[in-house]
Amino acid sequence: MLFFNNSFCFLLLVFLFGCNSNETSLKQWNPYDETVELELNSNHLIKRLQFKRIQSNFNDKNNWFIPFEKELTSFTLEDHDRLKPFILEQDILSIQNFIKQGNLTYETLTLFYLFRIYYFEIQQGTYLNSIISLNPKVLDQAREKDSNKNQNLDNPIYGMPILLKDNINFLSMATTAGAAVFQNNISQKDAFIVGQLKAKGALILGKANMSEWAYYFCQGCPVGYSAMGGQTLNPYGRKEFETGGSSSGSGVAVAANFAVAAIGSETSGSILSPSAKNSIVGLKPTIGSLSRSGIIPISSTLDTAGPMTKFVIDNAILMNALIGKDEIDPYSYKSIPIKLEVLNNVSLKGKRLGLIRKFQSDSLMRTTIIKMKNAGAEIIYYDPPNIELKKFRKLLDVDMKVDLPSYIKNYGNTKLDVYSVKDIVDFNLKDTLLYAPYGQGIFDRIAKDTISRIYFEPYKNKLMSAATEYFQVAIQNYQLDAILSIDNFTASFAAAAHYPAIGVPMGYLKNGQPQNITFIAPSRQEQLLFELAAAFEKITKHRKIPKLFK
Repeated sequence: MLFFNNSFCFLLLVFLFGCNSNETSLKQWNPYDETVELELNSNHLIKRLQFKRIQSNFNDKNNWFIPFEKELTSFTLEDHDRLKPFILEQDILSIQNFIKQGNLTYETLTLFYLFRIYYFEIQQGTYLNSIISLNPKVLDQAREKDSNKNQNLDNPIYGMPILLKDNINFLSMATTAGAAVFQNNISQKDAFIVGQLKAKGALILGKANMSEWAYYFCQGCPVGYSAMGGQTLNPYGRKEFETGGSSSGSGVAVAANFAVAAIGSETSGSILSPSAKNSIVGLKPTIGSLSRSGIIPISSTLDTAGPMTKFVIDNAILMNALIGKDEIDPYSYKSIPIKLEVLNNVSLKGKRLGLIRKFQSDSLMRTTIIKMKNAGAEIIYYDPPNIELKKFRKLLDVDMKVDLPSYIKNYGNTKLDVYSVKDIVDFNLKDTLLYAPYGQGIFDRIAKDTISRIYFEPYKNKLMSAATEYFQVAIQNYQLDAILSIDNFTASFAAAAHYPAIGVPMGYLKNGQPQNITFIAPSRQEQLLFELAAAFEKITKHRKIPKLFK
């Protein structure tokens, strides 16, 4: 556990800045021999936690902090301690209120997060590898927000430092999807949702690590690993618990209070899973409620971005900042903003919630159901139809073979030397230990696939109809408001049905691993989901900050 009290301040300052070197120089991250660590993890009970590599060979994190060297060398642990009550585990509305009262500025808020990233990421015992890059202009932009705040405080997202999963384009920064082949994919244009954020005054703090190619690259490999970012580690149990994926860095960074919030993306479980594993709130919205333009894809049929936050209210605020109809995205529609004021007075009383019977045996779910019943909810246990999502992976293969080249053509850097999945496979074959230590089995399969989209269309339609039936039979038969699930256990059905889902912290297993309850509702029912999530959060308040990052 780390201590930030005054008695340790001098020793920690010496550690951070050194006593024999220039006082204005930052302590450097030094790559180390991780052989012993890897050997210790080689017998982990979870095979995906038997890592082959933890550190990145492509990303020198010392470079992240060069633009902020002056500010970071003058920002002390006492400054961090003094600001903690106004930032750490505070929701967006509270932070904005502290700024209004003069306890904070947008600059000090941003510097606080930069310091925390710096402090924890350069230490061998605390780094999480949750970051791939930082926006070198973010402090200047924060100062600009301070200068203009009296004229621009219309939206609560104004001035809030947000992290983007590194498959989302942000002007003048690389968008890598975690892959070495994309390390110079400098964005020439913002993703549509980033434009929405910037128009409302949000600050882009940087890019979060992710499972390489959104965990649709290697087979049976660890979630949270990428060549560019290394192995993301769970703040509740470094190298002990999985981070979830593919929005691994987004979940980890929010849990460790490295940013106000983060944006993830999901095809099937990639927001819900890391949100659950890191005890945060994650929304997988209806496909089309958020634009996908400028986001490195898996499947244009199933992909969506989504907000990842510590609290439900923050998730709703961020969702409202992201929505907007994009004429380029064929699924995009004009989404109705979430009514934030309603979330203060919500209740589970009278809500009819369906619980898939097999989840009834889960220990945390059993305890949770008692609390929900005491709050007035009616829980209906049921067995879903015996439906298999046949050809689900084939849909992803067919889409990615077309959608990834389309991204490269329309949003990738013009200097990229790859144009297809096969080109990327060939690039990685130059040095598989370096570029693809866990193999690239999924990309190999996609590169060889010959099925066309037109041929596959009837199978896709059948798949999506089956997924919708999986939920709708129970919703109609029992007149349910929503379906209850755990973590990302039902994510593939929600994905194929285009149903939104929101995960909220449900507690911790005996070993300390976080777990979420997941609410699933029919398409375009985000308002209902937020009301259910807010009502649940109000009666439970399970989220706890990881002990190492207090």
